[in-house]
Amino acid sequence: MARILKWIVVMVLLGIAAGAGYFWYTFMSPYGYEPPEAVAVDERVMQQEVFVYGTLRNDLLRWVIMGSPVSTRDATLAGYRRQDLDIQPAEGVEVEGEVLTVTPSALTALDRYERLGVRYTREAVKLDDGSSVWVYKRLPDDASGAP
Repeated sequence: MARILKWIVVMVLLGIAAGAGYFWYTFMSPYGYEPPEAVAVDERVMQQEVFVYGTLRNDLLRWVIMGSPVSTRDATLAGYRRQDLDIQPAEGVEVEGEVLTVTPSALTALDRYERLGVRYTREAVKLDDGSSVWVYKRLPDDASGAP
């Protein structure tokens, strides 16, 4: 019985290590992703705002991706509806989310997490309060090359 338990512990630890390695390679390493030049981050603008409506609303995930906490505020994006991992234009509805105030390096980290140019595009939108912010919108499957 002790031998089986030992193998279970080893397999769990290997699974955790493989998951951590995949996460690092995919979202944090300098390998495996080349950002598109068309939507480069302007390093001269010290702070930008990004509207998030899905996984990026999680404080811990944002901290892991960007390497530090970031200030947020609740926000509403009118004229869109949430559809799975995306938002689509739709009249008479709105998407609840948060606005992140980020530095250029944090925006670059978010672009990498969202796979800008591969899975998502970053577009400017106006929120209910009139502020202009970035939002990540899913690329069509045929445009992204994803299955």
